[in-house]
Amino acid sequence: MADQRSLRGLDWLNFFVANVQTGFGPFIAVYLTENRWTTTEIGFALTIGTICSLVSQMPAGAVVDALEDKRWAVWLGVAAVSGTALLYALSTTKVSVYAAEVLHGLASSVIGPAIAAVSLALVGRAAFSERAGRNARFSSIGNGIAAGVMGAAGSFVSASSVFWLTAILGVPALLALRQIGPGSRIKPPVATAEAAEAADGSTGLAGLKELFMDWRLLVFGGCVLLFFVSNAAMLPLAATQVTKRHPQLADALIALTIVVPQLIVALMSPWVGRSSDRWGRRPIMLLGWIMLPTQGLLYAVASMPYAVVVCQMLSGVSAAVFGVTMTLVAADLTQRNGRFNLTLGALGVAIAIGASISTTLAGIAADTLGDSAAFLGLALAGAAGTALLWLAMPETWEAPSQRPPSAALAVPVPAG
Repeated sequence: MADQRSLRGLDWLNFFVANVQTGFGPFIAVYLTENRWTTTEIGFALTIGTICSLVSQMPAGAVVDALEDKRWAVWLGVAAVSGTALLYALSTTKVSVYAAEVLHGLASSVIGPAIAAVSLALVGRAAFSERAGRNARFSSIGNGIAAGVMGAAGSFVSASSVFWLTAILGVPALLALRQIGPGSRIKPPVATAEAAEAADGSTGLAGLKELFMDWRLLVFGGCVLLFFVSNAAMLPLAATQVTKRHPQLADALIALTIVVPQLIVALMSPWVGRSSDRWGRRPIMLLGWIMLPTQGLLYAVASMPYAVVVCQMLSGVSAAVFGVTMTLVAADLTQRNGRFNLTLGALGVAIAIGASISTTLAGIAADTLGDSAAFLGLALAGAAGTALLWLAMPETWEAPSQRPPSAALAVPVPAG
């Protein structure tokens, strides 16, 4: 069982990593809009980051699987994201922004899987659902607080202050990381001897082939892709719309639209983790996916800026569900082969493809057809993802009594 110091360190790590990541996304849309970037140019810049994330997801997952101490991956990812924020703060030229997006895309592909791997190693598979919910709670609290502080900084200091603050917040994140497993290397548990043997070859072509022969992963990857085709561009597009119509409210309102869903995520995430063990993953996931077409339709027909807050309440529900269940489904699918991080990397590819499609096409649609048409397209993608989840995705949760004995009893073993 993990020591309490390490668990508290993991709590604070999730909190401060969320602080660091909050400086990106909608704040970038506001920042670049204020610096005379068009919607299409902003969409292209964001697409560069998602493409870099796309090409690095599976290599990053393989690297994290190969590392005995996953904390190194977290350290490098946090340091790189802080460097990205400095690039944004110093310049908004195309070269600087594109370089920042490249660095952020590469770093983001490492941080999430690495923190999930550290969590699984600390608590073991039996307690992982509860831990995933707790991780999401601390992340959402950090996101909400950081959004409020950054929104105030953007409104009352300067738009670039958001990125200076983001860079500074990398320091406490790294200090929290030092509290986890001091003096030991963290090794993730594997379910069986066969899984251990498979994990040793997880970075090779045979491992990749076996991974993609699991049709459940392919279906879930499609659901994840459509989730992000629908979700990724919604808030940046709404942020751009608000900035154009109500520039004096933009930073404060965007901060509010981040705080509201994060409060919902903080409240819901532990419940999502527990309920996923009680009722299964699939019913909980459907709750989150159905929120996407609902948001898209509301954005298309409701007036700004107050509709943004209402829509982001629905976003909080979908974010709580997705943030917890994606990691749990990845753990379910890999309990017999040990390729947890490689599977998270594969799902990260689906996220990056979906987000890239979303930001690019939504930006073009908004400039050529109008914002309402762009939101309707995003709603349609969300409806397609919900239908695929409902019709084709099987339940992945196995009760402890249904698992192989070694899987049910797997516990982390720190290397001395």
